[in-house]
Amino acid sequence: MEIYETRSRNAGKHPWLLSIALLTLIVFGSLLLLQGIALALIPVLFKIPVEEIFNLILGTSSYPNARLAFLFLQGFGGGLGFLLGGYIFIKWVDGASLNWKQQFERLKFNKILLLIPLLFGFIMFNSLFIYWNEHIQLPEFLSGFEEWAMTKEEEMRVITLYLTDFANTGEFLAGLLVIGLVAGIGEEYLFRGILQPKLHRYTGNPHAGIWLAAIIFSAIHFQFYGFLPRMMLGALFGYLYYYSGSLVYPILAHILNNAFTVVAVYLNKLGLVEFEIAAPSQIEWFYVVLGLILFVVCFIAFVSTEKKPYKNGGMAKSF
Repeated sequence: MEIYETRSRNAGKHPWLLSIALLTLIVFGSLLLLQGIALALIPVLFKIPVEEIFNLILGTSSYPNARLAFLFLQGFGGGLGFLLGGYIFIKWVDGASLNWKQQFERLKFNKILLLIPLLFGFIMFNSLFIYWNEHIQLPEFLSGFEEWAMTKEEEMRVITLYLTDFANTGEFLAGLLVIGLVAGIGEEYLFRGILQPKLHRYTGNPHAGIWLAAIIFSAIHFQFYGFLPRMMLGALFGYLYYYSGSLVYPILAHILNNAFTVVAVYLNKLGLVEFEIAAPSQIEWFYVVLGLILFVVCFIAFVSTEKKPYKNGGMAKSF
């Protein structure tokens, strides 16, 4: 079970809607603050003129160091923003603790090793949801939303391709740091470390907490045509936390998932492997079924090392 310990009476008194609203405001405020600082530092650190910042954000800048500057903006104003917002909320609103000593005590080497085949099996299986989401047909009355979603998807595709079109090893390593490590830690700290146990408490159901946090995690990326597979990924991270009792497992899984994409894109550019970020044009059922079998076997092995989810550790409740 999730660890979210608090001795603050305020945490128990907050209505659930107010608590979520406060968390949202604090996190978005932190993101805006750090993004503003990052934008102010970019001309100084990367020698990019202020008038070029807009092209940088759109992923169309051709200035030297533009990609490194963009990665800096994503890391400082993204992953670190989630960390800062979450920390402020835990420290000064809920008076809570994730009890990192206990989080690390629950780690087991064999379960860490299981994460690798478990995650790759899930990625293979998740290609089915990527395909379904990409090829979804919306009714006519949602044509306006569909047009907006497709435009947004194209914008994100351009930015993603620009962000991962590493020109050298230095940019590749920076991509691993920002997209893999910083994003993985920041997003899991907020969505699984804070939001999931609070939703668990508010609903009284751990599965509701896991899926609601996964839905919000996916929605915050504002990509309709990637919503379903990202939600499934968020649910996987949620269950890894719930059944292990340690937030470190979903953090590691998130880092591995992001790092795999970054490495595969770079190896593809070097001509060593074939890999496309774009959604598959058709379903490879053997690939999907094989991935499902591998995932199920590894997940059962992961869960079976514990007789039942951890019951110790506060779950967003006051003492």
